[in-house]
Amino acid sequence: MTTETPDPRVRTWTPVCRAVALLLGPYAEVVLHDATADRVLAIWNPMTPRTPGDPSLLGELDTLDPSAPDVYGPYEKLLPDGRRLSSVSAVLRDEAGRPSAVLCVNLDRGPLEHAAALLAGFAAPTAPRPEPLFERDWTERMNDVIGGYVRAHGRPLERFGREDRLAVLRELDQAGVFAVRRAVPAVATALRISRSTAYTLLAELKQTPEPRQAPENQQAPEDQQADAGTGAGADESE
Repeated sequence: MTTETPDPRVRTWTPVCRAVALLLGPYAEVVLHDATADRVLAIWNPMTPRTPGDPSLLGELDTLDPSAPDVYGPYEKLLPDGRRLSSVSAVLRDEAGRPSAVLCVNLDRGPLEHAAALLAGFAAPTAPRPEPLFERDWTERMNDVIGGYVRAHGRPLERFGREDRLAVLRELDQAGVFAVRRAVPAVATALRISRSTAYTLLAELKQTPEPRQAPENQQAPEDQQADAGTGAGADESE
């Protein structure tokens, strides 16, 4: 705040205004306006040259409907230097319900927009991975399988159940990871399970092979029986 004032509204609302200014500073300006005299009562982290006593240039708050919301925003504002602000205004009423002061918080969006642009740049599409450089890197294959399962199912490793782990181990086995010496301890670490649990699941996996699907041109037994029955009926009808 730039100056001291004995105004009771400033004494009442200073702790709130200072708390917001400390939390969001130096990127937020907090202004307390006099709703009756239309002037600035106090200001924290000022973004413009205005000071307490300057005109607020607010609307006629006494015309507000008592049932209207007392919090407005976030809405956009612009500074003369081109900075964009996200602003929120709150009408503070006295004991009789009349507007007494207006608390405004103006947040500079520039740092947030710069950070968003930076993150968007890092998240931009990347070039395809040069496979010849990684064709012998079994750890990359291991990470691809485990990470792909996590992303596809939206379930973190900590929430993996027995069936999840068996499914991942089956994919790793099909990817040839377990053909590498000492792959099991690395997989156990990646899955956040013990080595003994990993070996137990692998043994179970070998005892219960993945079911095979019948070729598309191969008929199911019940279809074959139906065809046989149809053929027999046709012979009898002739």
